[in-house]
Amino acid sequence: MTFLAIDIGNTRLKWAMYDAPRHGASLLAQGAEFLEQIEQLADGPWSRLPAPCCMLGCAVASETTRRRVHEQIDQMLGWDFAPQWVVPSSQEAGVTNGYDQPLRLGADRWVAMIGARQRIVQRGSPRPLIVVMVGTAVTVDALDADGRFLGGLILPGHGIMLRALETGTAGLHVPTGQVTPFPTNTSDALTSGGTYAIAGAVERMYQHLYLHCRMEPACIMAGGAGWKMVPSMTRPFELVDNLVFEGLLALGAQRFAKAAA
Repeated sequence: MTFLAIDIGNTRLKWAMYDAPRHGASLLAQGAEFLEQIEQLADGPWSRLPAPCCMLGCAVASETTRRRVHEQIDQMLGWDFAPQWVVPSSQEAGVTNGYDQPLRLGADRWVAMIGARQRIVQRGSPRPLIVVMVGTAVTVDALDADGRFLGGLILPGHGIMLRALETGTAGLHVPTGQVTPFPTNTSDALTSGGTYAIAGAVERMYQHLYLHCRMEPACIMAGGAGWKMVPSMTRPFELVDNLVFEGLLALGAQRFAKAAA
């Protein structure tokens, strides 16, 4: 039962085809397109895929973007299934949503937490968990050992921080710099400041979660810019390339279990 997972972010659509909607499924194909190029999927990489039996997507982009995906699947390829998109709920796949208004939680955060929780549970020793997504924006979310989402932080990603400084400060330009302990030029000062701001937010959430649970949290990091944080983290962490896809597999295992049987 082939399964198509789709992750639509602020700039790109990432997709992966698996042999089944389940944890540990074999990856058959994957790719990515910028949002401006979604219409190329049906004539390009998706034209070479076998028709999937089901599809589950996570989208932070607009409804218009989702409709463009539907057009590729239905009108261009004629794949015979109804596309499904994740909407955060109060509880699903072992994670309980503690947001004041569960539906207001970003779908990408919800799916990433489910994927990270699945990783921890598979290891047989549930523990508190910090899930960090480093992209256009950065989110730092905390779950207790029972899988309850306690809350999280949202802050600007590297690019937004630098552009804000460039537009809001006279004469300050933003060439690429290096992360150093004691920056001695403007470029390094800007790059180091943004990186340490993100690392500091993760450290603060780590301290909050440790005090709340009285147990050392695990930390899982994902997102297209996660690699930039690797040298600057103060706590042990695991960098995961496709955390949203792992969450979609966990959700797919529940939603399509009857069809798979």
